[in-house]
Parts: sequence; C-alpha cells; structure tokens
Amino acid sequence: MNRIDRLTAILIHLQSKKIVTAQEIADRFEISIRTVYRDIRALEEAGVPIGSEAGKGYFIVEGFYLPPVMFTREEATSLLIGEKLVEKLTDETIDDNFKSALFKIKSVLSSEEKDYVESINNGVHVLTSKTIQPEFPNNFLNDIQNALAHQRVIKISYHSLWKDQETCREVEPVGLFYYSVSWHLIAYCRLRNAYRDFRIDRIKDLELINKSYVKNEKFTIEDYFEEMLSESDLEKVVVKFHKSVLKVISNAKFYFGFIEEKVVDDFIEMTFLVNDIEYIARWLITFGNKINVASPKKLHDRLVKLAIELRDFYLN
Repeated sequence: MNRIDRLTAILIHLQSKKIVTAQEIADRFEISIRTVYRDIRALEEAGVPIGSEAGKGYFIVEGFYLPPVMFTREEATSLLIGEKLVEKLTDETIDDNFKSALFKIKSVLSSEEKDYVESINNGVHVLTSKTIQPEFPNNFLNDIQNALAHQRVIKISYHSLWKDQETCREVEPVGLFYYSVSWHLIAYCRLRNAYRDFRIDRIKDLELINKSYVKNEKFTIEDYFEEMLSESDLEKVVVKFHKSVLKVISNAKFYFGFIEEKVVDDFIEMTFLVNDIEYIARWLITFGNKINVASPKKLHDRLVKLAIELRDFYLN
C-alpha cells in the first residue's frame, strides 16, 4: 500500500472509533510507531483536525467528517457475502439493521460497481439453515448488544432442556459467542450467583430492566470457557483435517463441539470441546488417513483400537 492510500485509510480508521491508539494503527498497516507519528503529522499538516490524549490515543475533533467513502468491487462483494451470512446466522433484528445499512452503502457505489454487485447477487448462497427454532422466533441479539453497550441488567425467561423447565432470571451480560451452530449469551446470573452460558434460542422472553451493573474488566468470554473447561467433563480436542475432506466435513463439525480452526500447510487444524471421546472418535475414524489427532493422546489411542477392531472384523 502506497503512502497516499495508507493516509486515507488511517483517516477512515480514525473516524471509525472514538479513540484509536498508535499501536492499533501500527498493527493494522504493519508499520512502525515512528511511521504512525509521521503519518498523523502529515494528516494534521493537510488540515485534518486530529486531537490526542496522553496514554490513550488519537481522535478526530468533533464536527469533521469525510464525504461518503467509495468502495472497490472487492469490498462491495465482501459486503454482499456478509449480507448472506447475516441473513442465515442472526435474528430478524440484526438482519433488518444490516440490510438497512447495506442499502445506504450501495447508494454510494458507482453505477459500474452497482451493476457488478447485482450481477453476482443471485450466484451467492448460504445453504446453512437458520438456527432459530420456531418456538423461539426472536433471538434478541440487538437487545443484548444494547445491554452490553450500556451495562444494563437483562431479565430473561429461560427454558432449560436439561431440566425441561422454565426459570426467570436477572443476568449481567459479558458477551455473545457463536459456537455449535447457535448464539450463546455468556452472563453473570444473579439467581445462581455464577457465570452461565445461555443458548439464545432458548430464551422465551427478554427485557432490559432499569438496573445497571459494574462490568468486571478482569473477566472475559475466554475466561469463562477456560473455567468451564477446567471444571467440567469437557475436553479440548485438536485434529488436523486434510483439505481434501473439507467438503465432507461441512456442517457436521458443529455437532461435535467445533470451536475454531486455522490453516496449517495442507491441513485445517480444528479445535473441539467434547464430553464424549468415544462419540467423536467414531466420527473421525470415517476419515481414514485424512486426519491426524494432535490431542489428546487417549483419542489417538482409541482410534488405533477402533481401526484394529475393524481390520480384525473384516479379515475373519
């Protein structure tokens, strides 16, 4: 990226947040802190009113703004794919808001870019069905985000499948997390006096009440899952899948506690949280030599035993 493009991108970045640190800019554009200082000075010399707070970062002085930003074809089509994903993986409130925002974005595209986006619109599909169950038609994602932003307590009516009962609780939201094909609310439950994981499609009713809470800055969603892993029967499983079997895996991985993945050479390393090694072992053995179990060792050993059992069965 040349310097002119970088300066423009830094200016847009500064307008995207209340405060932006020099380190954040350096990390995004892969430049040194010294270069960040020079770029900020160049923007100031060009007449951009940039303020700063010692120890915090930079900000654009109130009242200054750029005219509508023009998008490249690649950026516009990325937004199109985002629209398809939002439609399938969120609720009506988020979907409606995203579509409204996208209409505004499309309005500033050039005629050529509009034609280009429209021409591929019907060729992009997300076949994953919505995770919302009919008896729970609203995922309340927008309300939960408002509660997170303003540190408001939420009152929920929650249906527990495990106990097959409904309880009313007041909770302090920590964050939203998407895993195992569902959105989850991680929150401090005032009824149980502990942090809990609430699957959002099991919330029958939700209300932001006139109570606030003090956010625990030392506790994050990541902390919750680490704690859950250490205090429960869940085990962390790491498996490398050869890229040739990715189409076969498809959505099936989500039924085995899939958490995250990353590319490692010709393999995709996937992490799962499971409570039954036998269950995932019998799934993994169907992939033959296209997988490699990184951990735990007992899963590796179980696959070896299953393979021997199969060999002996078909040889006899």
